[in-house]
Amino acid sequence: MGKLGAAALRATLRRHPRMVDAGLAALLVLFNVAALEPGDGPVSFLCLLAVHAPLTWRRRWPVPVFWAVFGLAVLVAVAVEVRLEGFYPESVIAVALYTVARYGPRRQLVPIVVAIGVPAVVALFWNGPNWTVAGFIGSALAATILLGLMVRTREAYLAELEERALRLERERDQRARLAVAAERARIARDVHDIVAHNIAVMVALADGAAFAAATSPERATDAMRHVSTTGRQALAEMRRLLGPLRDADDGRAPQPGLDDLDGLIARVRAAGVRVAVTREGTPGDWGPGAGLAVYRIVQEALTNVLKHGGPRATAEVRLRYEDGGVEVEVSDDGSPIAEARPGDGQGVTGMAERAAAYGGDVEAGPRADGPGWRVRARLRPDTREPA
Repeated sequence: MGKLGAAALRATLRRHPRMVDAGLAALLVLFNVAALEPGDGPVSFLCLLAVHAPLTWRRRWPVPVFWAVFGLAVLVAVAVEVRLEGFYPESVIAVALYTVARYGPRRQLVPIVVAIGVPAVVALFWNGPNWTVAGFIGSALAATILLGLMVRTREAYLAELEERALRLERERDQRARLAVAAERARIARDVHDIVAHNIAVMVALADGAAFAAATSPERATDAMRHVSTTGRQALAEMRRLLGPLRDADDGRAPQPGLDDLDGLIARVRAAGVRVAVTREGTPGDWGPGAGLAVYRIVQEALTNVLKHGGPRATAEVRLRYEDGGVEVEVSDDGSPIAEARPGDGQGVTGMAERAAAYGGDVEAGPRADGPGWRVRARLRPDTREPA
């Protein structure tokens, strides 16, 4: 029988313990029936079967089965006088005792030992002490109980190990699911920022080209050239963003950072929005993650200027670097209508999540000193990237 066949057999036997116990009882009957005397009739054989029969239910009711086996063995020995040369009834009682030690309550072992030991001691010392037989019976009794307890302890230990392994596996799967959810949220934010910004720039350029097509074909051609350039940059950023989902290696392509802000602002200016930039202080050693967060916040704020600020809006980007942090402010003088701005949309939510990852916050709303909109973000990154 191969390994697969043996494994299938063990699985079948584990699913049908009653069948295993019935087979054990039948084997004990065949082992003990050979010791019957030739003159013993069918009554002796039926009594032998009656003593072994309760073993079929030994795992389900270990204590009642022991008392049934023990009581029937004594009754048959006294009433029918079935006494065999060999291991009857010791073998049947030993199996029932082992079952109690392995499956039954441990407190039940005390009355069982008393019930077996007291009659045995009385019988052994009735006609004079027989220390050899007494020692053999005591050793066999102790060995049977200890074997059952040892197997029981081992099974409990293995069950605990299996439960611990399953628990660790569930925790690992849960951590993996949380990591996947976090990565999906990150990709969703980046996709939104990239697509929304570049499409807004392309729409503004296309509108300008359509407006200038009749009066200034050169300006229209230049605007469409910028549309093409912006589209290619958007495709390149999308490939760079989605590359880790497709590649087998764990490395990620470089993401934009503080050094790429000038290129971002140049594209917005090419779309027709006048943008002024003010920088104060020097960036800290924060790593690429904080630089990416600042870049995406500025990108989203300028995208909102393109979409909601109106055709003549001007914007100002202010970056104030401090010890341990940075303050980003993007304001414009465009449409003052609050309903026209994304007060609780995906863009502002994404900016708030990026700032919160570095201990900061985001404020977005109408300007208090005139028409337009203002986005102010504070980040408090340290020298470590967030987990």
